[in-house]
This record gives sequence, structure tokens and C-alpha cells, in this order.
Amino acid sequence: MSDIRTQSLQKPVTVAEYLFRRLHQIGIRSVHGLPGDFNLVALDYVPKAGLKWVGSVNELNAAYAADGYARAKGISALVTTFGVGELSAINGVAGAYSEHVPIVHIVGCPSTISQRNGMLLHHTLGNGDFHVFANMSENISCDVAKLVKPSEIAYQIDHAIRECWIRSRPVYIWLPTDMVEKKIEGARLDTEIDLSEPENDPDREDYVVDVVLRYLHGAKNPVVLVDACAIRHRVTEEVKRFIEKTKLPVFVTPMGKGAFDETSEHYGGVYAGTGSLPEVAKRVEGSDLVLSIGAIKSDFNTAGFSYHTSQLNTIDLHSDHCTVRYSEYPGVAMRGVLRKVTERIDMSKLSITPSPPVENAVAENRDDSQAITQAWFWPRVGEYFQEGDVVVTETGTANFGIWESRFPKDVMGVTQVLWGSIGWSVGAAQGAALAVKDLEQDRRTILFVGDGSFQLTCQEVSTMLKHNLRVTIFLIYNEGYTIERYIHGMDADYNDVTRWNYTDIPAVFGAKEGQSQKFVIKTKDELERLLKDKDFNEYKGLQFVELWMPKDDAPRALKLTAEISARTNSRIEDEQ
Repeated sequence: MSDIRTQSLQKPVTVAEYLFRRLHQIGIRSVHGLPGDFNLVALDYVPKAGLKWVGSVNELNAAYAADGYARAKGISALVTTFGVGELSAINGVAGAYSEHVPIVHIVGCPSTISQRNGMLLHHTLGNGDFHVFANMSENISCDVAKLVKPSEIAYQIDHAIRECWIRSRPVYIWLPTDMVEKKIEGARLDTEIDLSEPENDPDREDYVVDVVLRYLHGAKNPVVLVDACAIRHRVTEEVKRFIEKTKLPVFVTPMGKGAFDETSEHYGGVYAGTGSLPEVAKRVEGSDLVLSIGAIKSDFNTAGFSYHTSQLNTIDLHSDHCTVRYSEYPGVAMRGVLRKVTERIDMSKLSITPSPPVENAVAENRDDSQAITQAWFWPRVGEYFQEGDVVVTETGTANFGIWESRFPKDVMGVTQVLWGSIGWSVGAAQGAALAVKDLEQDRRTILFVGDGSFQLTCQEVSTMLKHNLRVTIFLIYNEGYTIERYIHGMDADYNDVTRWNYTDIPAVFGAKEGQSQKFVIKTKDELERLLKDKDFNEYKGLQFVELWMPKDDAPRALKLTAEISARTNSRIEDEQ
């Protein structure tokens, strides 16, 4: 029967070949992950599909790297083995789900025969349940495809990849060892997967557009607020065209940083409630209409839920619904609405007030000491950035400090504000830099990470060196977990970390002669010289900068948010 089914195929291909060729067709060029005995045969097909095997030092780092790759490239792939491998990666995949990042997670698992027989295999819980780990991942995946019926596998793979792209969230593909080389219909590969988004119902879309236009035309000082899902769901071009036509003032949230050209005269800065600069807060909160695009109103993204805007004065556009004031319109996605609003808006009815000016406030924040303060550092690196840079910031001082940096044109901001997994940024920087290399772009990837965060995932420096990636790491040496200090335990030893010889890390991980540079920077003058150095700015390899900053210093916004978080954490039931 198996031979008869195979003979009926027009273009028989193995399941692994089909899967990896599909990944190549959608733009993936590098596959992250680790080998394990349940995925080894499948990995033989990675190079055959024109893909590069990245290899990472552990599955968690691989998941973080796949996250960064997807943010820079659009989508990514991660391969782990059953049980021990996938569970090591699950935190990174959960973060991608939380933050709307599309990762195709492929898990090599025991054969269907082993599963039917309930064999007591390694990497299992020993209870005969082979589905327990897939069930865990079901809650952090927008589709789960268990490839066990050859006649359905091609459709399952195509459907999972489409869901991953359209919904911008991870999918889970379960690949048993005895399915890897099963033959399925390869003729489908001649037609690429349709990744176009479903169009809104025209009548419902037009109704929402009319409502939005009515409020926009009636507002006295409307503003636009762009958030993370505008990036994740790929509507930044629609936002750009809307602003080009309307010339409305536009602000971004911390998670939305990089979503709009910060050199534009219409750009007004980062809005995060009480964490905003006073002129930004005044402008946004004084508006009688906020057009919010792709909002994720989490605690750190709003500086502790400190928005002072009214829902009565807000229009929220999302990837799967729109909300105008208190009226919700499910199933009406923001792309179509934005396009039609841009086409139909009557400029003669639109009231426009200018954005507050945004500059890197370097001189204003320079004090008389040589200590590198957070207040001075972030505006200063804003001047160091170049057009097209990829800027990766770790949860903590970097995530909050980068608000004070004005980006040049086409800078990509990569940050994990909602999930906030400590150490994420090191893997994400590797993934983002690899995506840049796969795109054949000459862009710098610049990572800002604290010493405490770096110690969790420092091994990914090894992968950066392995693939000759262009990454500059600014390691903020301030003796521990600063954000935790400000939430609770300023002098507690659990917020301290062991002092490492950080600049020796590249050598420990195998850096060859001329493959890396290292610097220890302790003063403002030293940093000024480094940031102006031509070789430092143009270097194509790995650069490691150990940057000394005061232990008890933190960005302005972090202090405010940490104070709110501390109060929230300490509430008891009677106070709620």
C-alpha cells in the first residue's frame, strides 16, 4: 500500500526536504537549534534546501537567537529535539509568542511506532505519554502540526507556516523520526505558500473607516502613537504614508521604538506615561484624540500603567480588531483601515499642531565628573548611531535608557519589553546580526547589555565568532541587577553578581587573531575618544566594550517604573 501511494505521487520528495524547502521559499536562510538523536536525520536535509545550520551552545540561546533573527528578517526557524531540547527552548519561544514574533519551531520526536508501543524511551517522562511536551507548547503556539499522516503532511506544513506569518507568532511542528524520509507530494512546492493577509469585509471596513475619519476630522489636536504590533504585523509603511500625507505629530512607545523615522520633523519622541519627558507627556496627554497603532499596553511599556489618556479620546488599531472609543470592531484589521483612512482623509478638515523637537540632549546631561552616568550616556550613544544600525537592548537599564537616544534614519530597535527574559538580548543580537548577514546588508548590530544579564547567556558570543558576525557589545559593568535593585533590595547580595574578566570572553570562546577587539572604558573622555574613532566605527568583526558605570545609577525612566512596580508588587488584597 505504501508503494502504491508513493507511485501515485507526481514529484515525490521526503518530508524533511519539503519542510526545509518551504522555509527557504519564505525567506529563511539560516536555521537555529541544536542536534539531538530525534532530529539528526532531518538535519541532513538543511543544507540540501539551501539553508545554513547555525548551531548554538544551548536551546534557550537558540530560541533567543531565532527571536532576534525573525525581528530582523521577518520570520525564523528553530530545530530542537524532543523533551529535553524543546523544554530548554520553551522560555524563548514563549517570549516570541508574547511579543508577536514568528518562529517555526520544529521538534524531532520518537517514531510513531515507538509511540504506539509506549516504549520507555530516553527524554520521556517514563509514563508513555509522548504528547505532554507538545501540549505544553500548544499554549505558546498559534498552530500545532503533528506530522503523522503522510497524505496530510504537506498541507499541515503549509498551513503552519502561513499561520506563523499571518498571525506573527510561533508555530510548533512535531516531526517523528519515521516520518522524516517518508515521500509526499512535492508538486506543491512549485506554488509558493500564499502569505497574503485575509482582507477585511469591505462593508465593515468602510464603516470603521468612516467612524475613524469622523473623529479625526473633528479633533482639535490629534496625535499618532505607534507601538510594537505595528512593527510585528508589518504596517510601518502604511504608518509612514499616513504621516507623510497628514503631517500629524507621531510618537512611539518603548516597544515601538524604531517603528517611525526619528529624524522626521513629525516625530515627537517616546511616550510611556509618567516615564515620558515632560514635553512629550504634555503633548500626548493634552491631545483630544490619540490614534494608537498596534498597542501593547504592558507595565514596562507604559511605565507602570501610567498612561494619562482617556479611552474616550482613543482609537486603537490592531491586527485583528479595531476599537474606537468604547466600541470594538472584531475582525477588522488595521492595514486595510489605515490605507483607506490615508486615501480618504480630508486635509481641509484636519487640525495639525507641530511635534515637540527631539534631539540627543548630550550637553544638558553632562556633569563635571568623569563617571559615565546613565543620563549622559544614552543621548551620547544616540550621536554615535549611524543610519541603518540594528540596536539591541536588554531588559533593564538599556531598555529604559534607550528612550533617551534619538535614532538616525532606518535604525532598527530590537528590545523585549513585555516578556523581559534576562539575558535574551545576547542571543537576539546574534540572531539579528545573522539576519543582516543573510540579507547581505552592511549594517552594524550594536548590543547594550548589563553584566548580570550577560552572565546568563554569554556563550552566544561563541556563535557570533563562529559565523564572523559584525557585533559591537557594550557591556554595562555596574556590579549586578540594577533594575531589581530599584524594585527591591538596593544593597541585597542577591542582586550582586561575580566579577568576571569580561573582555577575555572573546578569546575564551575562540576568537582568532584580528577577529575581535576589546576595550575597557571607565571615563567620559575615554568613551568620547572611542565613539569618535574611525576604526571602531567601521570595524567588521566582534567588538567588546566593558563600560564602567556607577552601581547605584539608573536611567530616569527606570527609576520611575521600578518605583511603581515595587508598589504594585507589595499590594495586598484589601488594597486592590
